[in-house]
Amino acid sequence: MRILVLNWRDLTHPAAGGAEVYTEQVLRRWARAGHEVTLFAAAVAGQPAAEIVDGYRVVRAGTRFTVYREARRWWQRYGRGRFDVVIDETNTVPFHAHEWVDDGARTVALVHQTCEEIWHHNAPPVVAHLGRHLLEPGWLRRLAGSPILAVSDSTRDALARFGARDVTVVPEGYEPPAVLPTSAKETRPTAVFCGRMVSYKRPWDVIKAVQLVRREVPDLRLWMIGGGPLLERLRAGAPEGVEFLGRVPEEVKHDRMARAHVHLATSVREGWGLVVTEAAALGTPTIAYDVPGLRDSTRAAGGVVVPPRPQELAHRLRELLPARMSEPFAPLAYGGAHGWDEVAETLLAAVEQHARVPRGVHAVSVVKSRRGHKRRLRVGA
Repeated sequence: MRILVLNWRDLTHPAAGGAEVYTEQVLRRWARAGHEVTLFAAAVAGQPAAEIVDGYRVVRAGTRFTVYREARRWWQRYGRGRFDVVIDETNTVPFHAHEWVDDGARTVALVHQTCEEIWHHNAPPVVAHLGRHLLEPGWLRRLAGSPILAVSDSTRDALARFGARDVTVVPEGYEPPAVLPTSAKETRPTAVFCGRMVSYKRPWDVIKAVQLVRREVPDLRLWMIGGGPLLERLRAGAPEGVEFLGRVPEEVKHDRMARAHVHLATSVREGWGLVVTEAAALGTPTIAYDVPGLRDSTRAAGGVVVPPRPQELAHRLRELLPARMSEPFAPLAYGGAHGWDEVAETLLAAVEQHARVPRGVHAVSVVKSRRGHKRRLRVGA
């Protein structure tokens, strides 16, 4: 199968995150299985306009804001007639490929999460209001006419509110570390937060909850792992018992997460919440806010969800710490997610089943041009 994936970032982009890890893990397995795979993403300083990565082709053009226009231009110049299916991987803004792919290639969208409340954490007030109440609803209502694959029940339910009906949930993926940490749990009660220090992750809620618990458990310690724009400000105001480690190597992150007794997660919303899966695989349960995405991953990993308030987080942390100190949490190999081989197979099957031929195209014939090149023609449109 010839597959084109549209994503505004690839794994080399400075803002790459969980969605890009998902993409890379899946695409290299599809390429290894013999499929012809191309990823179109925004340009990245210092990276070539086109290259082969792990068996699949990466094409880069445009910026965060123009990549959508450049994808359509690239399709019109080079893509038409060369692909069997186009996957519109949506990160807030869809490419709306189902509206402009017009040569008989099938289209399907892949959505990790909606933005919604996150607008108010990532944009100035006026832009946030327009984004949440006008722009994103408009984009998603247009996307609703396309078949959609979502990585969690929460994302599926969010899309349904914008009119999407043909939504299929596909699994989130995770691969446990090849070598698991062997360190024992800390003798001192210890909680850990792992994520970027950005507003929508609400790291200050974690700090406040731990401060509340320290009134009764004065030796409680909190490790804050992750970089981000708020790191230095938070570090400068860190209260007693809170340590900011910044961004650390994977082995250090895994060691700290394994040694902690409880992992805390407080995002406004997620697509899934892969860090919860990761903590469970390392033998550390999560207490998370009961919000989209986090509720899916936390329940699947045997953790606990609470109403999104620091006081509720503190209450459950105070209750669970004694048990976690005396009864270690059994590691869960995939922490509620699935191995990447299974994810790649399941996602491809869903793409094949749910991708739709663009409107107005009834059949496609493959013929040879006078120069002997194969060309796909619309028939009956």
